Amino acid sequence: MQKWEGFMKKRVLLTGGAGYIGSHTAVELLENGYEVIVYDNLSNSSKIALNRVEEITGKTLTFYKADILDTEFLKKVLIDEKIDVVIHFAALKAVGESVKKPLKYYHNNLTGTLSLLMAMEEVGCKNIIFSSSATVYGDPEKTPITEDQPKGFCTNPYGWSKSFMEQIMIDLHTANPDFKVVLLRYFNPIGAHKSGLIGEDPQGIPNNLLPYISQVAVGELEYVHIFGDDYKTHDGTGVRDYIHVVDLARGHVKAVENIETLNGVEIINLATGKGYSVFDVIKAFEKVIGKEIPYKVEDRRQGDIDESFADASKAKKVLGWQAEYDIERMCEDAWRWQKNNPHGYQRKEKIWKLP
Repeated sequence: MQKWEGFMKKRVLLTGGAGYIGSHTAVELLENGYEVIVYDNLSNSSKIALNRVEEITGKTLTFYKADILDTEFLKKVLIDEKIDVVIHFAALKAVGESVKKPLKYYHNNLTGTLSLLMAMEEVGCKNIIFSSSATVYGDPEKTPITEDQPKGFCTNPYGWSKSFMEQIMIDLHTANPDFKVVLLRYFNPIGAHKSGLIGEDPQGIPNNLLPYISQVAVGELEYVHIFGDDYKTHDGTGVRDYIHVVDLARGHVKAVENIETLNGVEIINLATGKGYSVFDVIKAFEKVIGKEIPYKVEDRRQGDIDESFADASKAKKVLGWQAEYDIERMCEDAWRWQKNNPHGYQRKEKIWKLP
């Protein structure tokens, strides 16, 4: 670690750090004085995002274009960069694709995680923060969901891969108690950085609700598909706990800050604790942009549940973190990103300047 203005500055490796959550976390880490090293093969992300992270922060990061399956190169990076903490984002994440290509998902997500952990164990780097997911709860027994609820039956290979990755890390700690493991279970991250420079840039047609709404609003897609309006919720559409991606990123900073004082394995929900329906999100977005969003109600998707929202009190107690932004702010920032980058990072010209 290097000294920085009176404290030791941790060196943090972000696997998959050029992606949506990774890039926002890189901003928050840099702005809080950490050294950031990104390791990403750019299979589902863009180097442009990292250039914009540096533009937002006025600071530089180190980037390695490499595959997490390359254990030997990972070891070299961990040693050469003197890594103190790893945040593990790298994973394939499209639920629908995981159903069609399960072996691809299990190979990448599980083998990639094993490769990373073996490299870390061999070089003596023993602090890991894992980008997990509320999908591991399956169809919850009760809401709000607390961390001590048993993991449920996952409905797709993506969810199972996250659940298995958690278990691998828990087992590693059991065998080697020096390993510090923080499992951050995200609910539904949406929104973008207030600058409009970085945001969610899905490949092809978006799987997630807000990028889909945004692309309808900007004219890239015709209407929003609403999968079912007969759920046991206040308006019949599915309810989820949406969290601003910047709030989520700040949760990672708090995990890095506190990892050495935490128990060997900590499981922490990162969420707002509030549930919003599909119609709630559409109405909030309409309010932000001042026009209606066309939609069509269709049949339910297999595996979708009525509602999922969290009890986020443990994050406040253990990390000193809680979400700040409401659904309108999430929509406002997502819209700024979308209208300034209608084709994501493919757009060459810079059309948004920081004040």
